[in-house]
Amino acid sequence: MENNSTMSCGGGDLPTVMVTNDDGIDTPGLRALVRVLVSSNRFHVLVCAPDSEKSAVSHCITWRNALSAKPVEISGTVAFAVSGTPADCTSLGISKALFPSIPDLVISGINMGSNCGYHIIYSGTVAGAREAFFNEVPSVSMSYDWVEGRSNVNDFTLAAEASLPIICAILAEIKKKTYPQNCFLNVDIPTDVVNHKGYRLTKQGKSIVKMGWKQVTSDAEGGKILSTMTMETNSSSYSESGSSSAKHEHLLFKREVKGSQVEDGDTDYCSLQEGYITVSPLGALSPADTDSQSYFKQWLPGVAECFSSAL
Repeated sequence: MENNSTMSCGGGDLPTVMVTNDDGIDTPGLRALVRVLVSSNRFHVLVCAPDSEKSAVSHCITWRNALSAKPVEISGTVAFAVSGTPADCTSLGISKALFPSIPDLVISGINMGSNCGYHIIYSGTVAGAREAFFNEVPSVSMSYDWVEGRSNVNDFTLAAEASLPIICAILAEIKKKTYPQNCFLNVDIPTDVVNHKGYRLTKQGKSIVKMGWKQVTSDAEGGKILSTMTMETNSSSYSESGSSSAKHEHLLFKREVKGSQVEDGDTDYCSLQEGYITVSPLGALSPADTDSQSYFKQWLPGVAECFSSAL
């Protein structure tokens, strides 16, 4: 991979860091991260992020339409708000079509809500980092475990400050050309970030919020799914009034939280709940486990025979 940047972390030419996210360019997580990066005076900071919320769009990309990139004033940076997904923003930002050189590191975040377990698949934040990985640019996704009623916007600054040693350590390895290129990192910061227990290397688990569907009579009814995969309930109650036209024209459904699946062990979610800043190396392949591979190795040769005998 060609990379025209020259870099240092703490002296000499500054490394170039590009920030994206899925919550949108104006959200407190991204702004806090950018402020911490800029104020450290250790980085040249670029921002290429969605112009509106794109939570849970996974690795969706824009294919048929042109993207708009609007310059945005963010102190100490060169920044653009893009009419695309997180993966679009990363792809555009590292292409040299928007910025003159490829960044040394892409950081996607800081997301409002953790990204652990199976939620990694849904996450636009993780996709922003994964897209850089696809293109051989080192990357890290960062998420803060926002809990309604306990968290406040100042926690994003604390989360960014707590993540700064990881960012500098990554760039130090990149400079030495010893940083691995066969993975990217997913970092989750605990709710009580002030009293975090340190960094812990973890692996992706199988935790997930179980979702269902509820029929509603208007788009405003039924609450809003937050980027944290929890519900923001609507104060208005279900009402049959005014619903007849909607019922005759079409049916409306909204997601609702049904429960959760959590596993024990040294996985990302469990370690995060214990108060650790979790660091999980991720790839992009999705092979099944060994038992499943063995099963289908025995099963597949008999498929044609079974089909023929049924005719």
